[in-house]
Amino acid sequence: MQRIVQKFGGTSVGSISKIIKACELIEKEIKNGNQVIVVSSAMSGDTNKLVGLAENFDISKNKLEYDMIVSTGEQVSIALISMALRKIGIVARPLLGWQVPILCNNNHIEAKINNIESNNILKIIENKEVPIIAGFQGIDENNNIVTLGRGGSDTSAVAIAASVSADRCDIYTDVDGIYTCDPRIVSKAKKLNKISYEEMLEFASLGAKVLQTRSVEMAMRHNVTVQVLSSQTGQKGTFLIKEDKKMENELVSGIAYTKDEANITLINISDNPGVAAKIFIPLSKKNINVDMIVQTGSENGKNINFTYTVSRKDLKQAILVMEENKNNINFERIITNDSLAKISIIGLGMRTHTGVADKMFSALASENINIHVISTSEIKISVLINEELVKKALETLHTKFELDNN
Repeated sequence: MQRIVQKFGGTSVGSISKIIKACELIEKEIKNGNQVIVVSSAMSGDTNKLVGLAENFDISKNKLEYDMIVSTGEQVSIALISMALRKIGIVARPLLGWQVPILCNNNHIEAKINNIESNNILKIIENKEVPIIAGFQGIDENNNIVTLGRGGSDTSAVAIAASVSADRCDIYTDVDGIYTCDPRIVSKAKKLNKISYEEMLEFASLGAKVLQTRSVEMAMRHNVTVQVLSSQTGQKGTFLIKEDKKMENELVSGIAYTKDEANITLINISDNPGVAAKIFIPLSKKNINVDMIVQTGSENGKNINFTYTVSRKDLKQAILVMEENKNNINFERIITNDSLAKISIIGLGMRTHTGVADKMFSALASENINIHVISTSEIKISVLINEELVKKALETLHTKFELDNN
């Protein structure tokens, strides 16, 4: 007998017929002799409706009420799942975050889980009942409802799996696994049988929306085996696991991209100690996240140019922050570009193989794809290119790194 957490995303419980299908997957695991714990998101679209209602007021001044409103979507879905299970003879117990309880800090809207008291869950499964737990929510030290941020049900599921020492955490969604690239763009993209936590963390942070980044971090920290699979087929998906020797033989595991990119270049800044702090501290105070950063020298050797990227939604505010701090930073002018995309190759093999960057750059050059900015990490190389060239770049790199044949 195994102990399995099954998490169903919003699209997997988006209608009564889909809830019935989800219950069939739950029943299948029970018939296999396994203990099952279910975590559910709100029905697809429900959270957006609730957010829309809350946005009629100033959310920054009503965070407690905001969390109380948006957390109600999961209350509906877990009750419906419980009712559907009872209809087929399975005794279920719906639980909200405070009933578990899932204990969080008091950071409303983006709370973090401190602890999950698992005794209640364990008593329910030992009584041969199925706990149906609301994802995305918990309570703070003052018993206020808090939420974990969009996509937080993934984090709820992984945290619950860790707290009850589950053998596996199955994340059911509308895709059947993790692919070498977005199959909607690259037709030759292949589903991966397994991927390391580190690689998946890069995928998640670089635009792949299959899993929330925090859920991957938690799985890696607590060594939770996670499977991403389709709620429509229930067939074997992609497993997130610790890296093994074989993984390092693969030069590149996959390619991620995001079109939500804009860059800002500050021209002719005096090259003095502390200039980077003068640029980034004001941005940080406005909660503007900076990604890729490049510093280049100027012809006279006394001044520098500074380029960094932000999300497009933050571009106008970032420009305003720079203008407000122009005298302190001491730059000549600003150049911006909001028609860019970031392409990233990811793979554990980069740690032990050389020439990966050369291979990537030469492949792009052969298709006349210009690179604006480059950044690297131990298992990732990212480049900024013109947005209209994304499809060509992805297909070129997918073929160049032999991912077509995986």
